[in-house]
Amino acid sequence: MSTKKLPLAELRLSLQFADARHRAQLPRHKVARWIRHALDTEGEITVRIVGAEEARELNRSFRGKDYATNVLTFDYDDDPVVLADLVLCAEVVEREAQEQGKSLEAHYAHLLVHGTLHAQGWDHEEEREAEAMEARESALLQGLGFADPYEREPK
Repeated sequence: MSTKKLPLAELRLSLQFADARHRAQLPRHKVARWIRHALDTEGEITVRIVGAEEARELNRSFRGKDYATNVLTFDYDDDPVVLADLVLCAEVVEREAQEQGKSLEAHYAHLLVHGTLHAQGWDHEEEREAEAMEARESALLQGLGFADPYEREPK
């Protein structure tokens, strides 16, 4: 069994903080590492951390849902280069991390991997798609040193 690692995909990253509350927890090198780990090809991705008002407006305008959500993926192209914007709501991410008993870093890593997969065409609308996407996210996050975000407590 070979232990040779594949090179990470090239990434041009723009990291923006409209809501700066988590700036210290999201250094550029970590965000880039998490996204690169989920990219199968070259990418140009903008990550924007926003407050609840902006997240709610974007979700309402583009998805018809009147609430702030954790991550929105705006994918523009995926061949030959992944072009996408990932918008994460700081307030929702923080609340979910607390509710799920996760570190803020682990939850941001999960949502950035999740959004990056969406930008490459992965989806979770159908049960089979959801299972495949969750398995991919779990493998990627464990490869980054995080716990499986979908690990369930035994019954």
